[in-house]
Amino acid sequence: MDMRSLGRSGLRTPRLVLGGNVFGWTATGDEAFDILDRFAGAGGVMIDTADVYSAWVPGHKGGESESLIGEWLRRRGRRDDVLIATKVGMLPWDGKGTGILDPATILASCDASLARLGIDRIDLYYAHQDDPKTPLADQLGAFDSLVKAGKVRALGCSNYSADRLNEALDISEREGLARYDVLQNEYNLMTRGKFEGALQQTCLDRDVGALPFYGLASGFLTGKYRSAADKGKSVRGGRMDAYLNERGFRVLAALDEVAAGTGATPAQVALAWIAAQPGITAPIASATGREQLDELLGVLTLELTGEQVERLTQAGA
Repeated sequence: MDMRSLGRSGLRTPRLVLGGNVFGWTATGDEAFDILDRFAGAGGVMIDTADVYSAWVPGHKGGESESLIGEWLRRRGRRDDVLIATKVGMLPWDGKGTGILDPATILASCDASLARLGIDRIDLYYAHQDDPKTPLADQLGAFDSLVKAGKVRALGCSNYSADRLNEALDISEREGLARYDVLQNEYNLMTRGKFEGALQQTCLDRDVGALPFYGLASGFLTGKYRSAADKGKSVRGGRMDAYLNERGFRVLAALDEVAAGTGATPAQVALAWIAAQPGITAPIASATGREQLDELLGVLTLELTGEQVERLTQAGA
């Protein structure tokens, strides 16, 4: 299996990271444990969650996903063969995700995540979003103290611009602090401007591994939504208005062509396209059931030709 490095962190993962945003929300109990078992059994390594998952659900307060993953780790005893990634910076949840990253919050949130997960070290700890109100040096100093204390193995950042990522990397280099080795931003065939360009080049130039989220564009790239009438198939159907246009139909047609030529599904091809892009370590995708996960696992071994990658790239241009 193709194992890829995450920047300079020393961490490695195959070409799929399992998203944990659904755990404790739309995937619960034995069904969620089955998803985790099958992912690890198929050679999957990294499970991605956050302290804020799933605070947006009425009656939830955040930490539900971490608690479920922690229970799975305790029940299955799989701590040594998986990597756990989680995040800080979007709590308290106010519906806008305007959490903070002051040092006290970072330190306390790490301890809370460790307790919910039932582990003594987080493999990859992210700043979930940029916090322009707290000096980057202060944020990085807090994260560095967690690394030095052995509570965190490697650091990442999410939803950062190229300028802010470069500034953070410069501070870490100048001050001798642990650096962001991983970036997590939105990226897929339909949403490309949040990564391509300066941010992608920064990852390449400064050896930062990229793990994009929303790889399937809220399900559009599965081919499930092909007309306005299909929006009723899911609670996410309302998001399809941004994709049901000439460009979106062109991308779906290219996905169908490549899928037919490879024997894969459009979802597998869409994720494989991401994995084939320069600077990308692996896409993140979540599953709410066994059938959906089994489809996602196909990206672990799907190899696209250069011509297929280019066809998809041009379709989404």
